Amino acid sequence: MNWNYILHIGIISVALLIAALARARIRFFQRYLMPASIIAGVLLLVFYNFFAPMLGLRSDFLGEIVYHLLNISFIAMMLRVTHENRKKVKGSRAIAANVTAVMAQYGLQAFFGLLVTALLIATVTPTLFPAIGFSLPLAFELGPGQAYSIGATWEKMGFVGASSVGLTLAAIGFLIGSFGGVILINQGIKRGWIAKGYRDKIDQHSIRTGFFSRNTTERPVGSYLTTDGESIDSLTYHIALVMGTYLLSWGFLTGLTALLNLIGPLGSDLADSLWGINFMFSSFCALGVKMVMRLFKVETTIDTATCNRISGLSVDLTVAASLGAISLVAVQGYWVPILALVATGMVITLVILPWYCSRIYDDHQFYRMLVIYGTATGTLPTGLALLRVVDKEFETPVATDYLYAVGIVFLLAIPFIMSVNLPAFSVTRNKPYLFWVAVAISAFYLLASFVSYLVIAKKRSFAKAGQLFYTEEE
Repeated sequence: MNWNYILHIGIISVALLIAALARARIRFFQRYLMPASIIAGVLLLVFYNFFAPMLGLRSDFLGEIVYHLLNISFIAMMLRVTHENRKKVKGSRAIAANVTAVMAQYGLQAFFGLLVTALLIATVTPTLFPAIGFSLPLAFELGPGQAYSIGATWEKMGFVGASSVGLTLAAIGFLIGSFGGVILINQGIKRGWIAKGYRDKIDQHSIRTGFFSRNTTERPVGSYLTTDGESIDSLTYHIALVMGTYLLSWGFLTGLTALLNLIGPLGSDLADSLWGINFMFSSFCALGVKMVMRLFKVETTIDTATCNRISGLSVDLTVAASLGAISLVAVQGYWVPILALVATGMVITLVILPWYCSRIYDDHQFYRMLVIYGTATGTLPTGLALLRVVDKEFETPVATDYLYAVGIVFLLAIPFIMSVNLPAFSVTRNKPYLFWVAVAISAFYLLASFVSYLVIAKKRSFAKAGQLFYTEEE
């Protein structure tokens, strides 16, 4: 009998329980609004790197859990039935701003990561493999999975320890995303970057401790029943709907993979990369399922609050497991470029990102910035975990707007992804100019994002340029 899933989910659950208790009792965690999922993730990071090996347990299995839970969380969010009270123009502007903000991170991290690498090669480490510059956007913007897989390809080209460098940068990115995000949230509360109504909610006792009052009459309703339990429980119905949609997504990708394999090796490589972004196809399938349900007028059986509960469960488990899945690999000989790239990434995400995000959005600037920041340093679950601190029920359209922008971002990022091997080819094919071609492509992304920023932000583009976070309130 295979106990793997039960054992690892049990370990994650125990870590979450300990983290929830720590958040409820320790003032430090309350003061800085540290999500229990991140506290649990740090505990799991220590456990799986130092204690699990003694028990014969490996953290590799957590990667599979993270992969599936991420897709499930997307499906649950996209199945929600939202009120049609937003202006389409405003929604379109938010999606365009999201695309611009994300693509700017691709351009900034790649461009400056490569320039830092060129500077290091010209000064202190002349033997440094030039592809390491792309490790910054791969680890921070795309996450540990992409950083590891592409790093493994670079190892075959002569970059010794490339996958370990990618994982190390991804681990540091997660920590910067988690703790840096908490710092940003506290600064947002202190400096008034969050609207007063939302600040009052955050100051509630339940927000600080993580638990509601002992008085059951003061506890809010978490979900509503849409089915009669005599036939099928409402939670069972919603989970079946989510998992059925996930099965549909699997079937679609399986068929698409079979078609792409007919093309040859190039098609097979593309198919493999598509499975890595299954969350996007899961989202599209969820939208399709919801459209069909609306066509047959049965979308009223979907309870948005229940979908929030399922999404919340997935996000909590995903964030904790993501941190626990990271292996602390000693990267001997690369500490100088790693520190240089990390410092570059911190300036880009902790300073430049809040600056332009606060000026490009028309509404919910701080919330939208948190999601972009979380995904620019870790993965989407990091961004969603930070968003849940200030928008625990996803009442704002921030998460949904971001999901709508993901498909556009993927299409625009294809040339960028195809260029990641150019610095490596500059060595293996002895054509140094290929490195600068990669720099030029990154510069193009940066320039295009800047032009788009000027068009969308308009008069706010450089308003109060000396302020880290722009607000119209005096």
